[in-house]
Amino acid sequence: MIGNKIECVIFDCDGVLVDSEMLSAGVLKAMTAEQGMALSDAMFRDVFLGRSFVNGKARAKTVLNFDLPDDFENQYRERLFVELTQKLRPMSGIEEVLSTLRTPYCVATGSSPKRLALSLEVAGLNSYFEGNRFTSSEVVHGKPAPDLCFYAAEKMNIPPQNCLVIEDSEIGILAAKAAGMEVWHFAGGAHIEAGYQLPENLVVAKTFVDMPSLQKQLVEIGVCSTQK
Repeated sequence: MIGNKIECVIFDCDGVLVDSEMLSAGVLKAMTAEQGMALSDAMFRDVFLGRSFVNGKARAKTVLNFDLPDDFENQYRERLFVELTQKLRPMSGIEEVLSTLRTPYCVATGSSPKRLALSLEVAGLNSYFEGNRFTSSEVVHGKPAPDLCFYAAEKMNIPPQNCLVIEDSEIGILAAKAAGMEVWHFAGGAHIEAGYQLPENLVVAKTFVDMPSLQKQLVEIGVCSTQK
């Protein structure tokens, strides 16, 4: 239930704007296997999904007792960028949502600026996010801390309580909740089909499995139209 007037929509990128999480999982599983670590899909979801690489690396040490080499991040990004360039697709229906929004919007992601730029370019979404893209590199603490949500709201000149966040992961949802923002769960990505689920005790206002359903609800709350 919307408690405040929504004046800005904040989108996560991976798993919301673009269907990228399983591409990331594939690269990480292959590379950790080369290091002697069998990373399962469940481990990927628990350790890396929704987190910045820095936070994921720290969690791998804490949860899996596995130290990633110092040069792992650069090699991972190089191999992932090849995968993204060749295989990344926008989330089906996202352009219809973005092109019909009647309120300011932005993207706030744990991805690096370079990865975000590549993702938007390959997915054909660049034109929607000129001057309204924010990454965890711009704040002290990435998700699940609320820093990035607060930063995005500040840059968009909208009070946090008047922002609606569209997220796919537990980490992103926790960040939005910590910032006091309305948060909806988008459950239409390939990683959801592969078995990712939110913890049962993590309550969200609404869940959508496709973009037309999200657009319909955005129309109902008056921040989206039915025509471009």
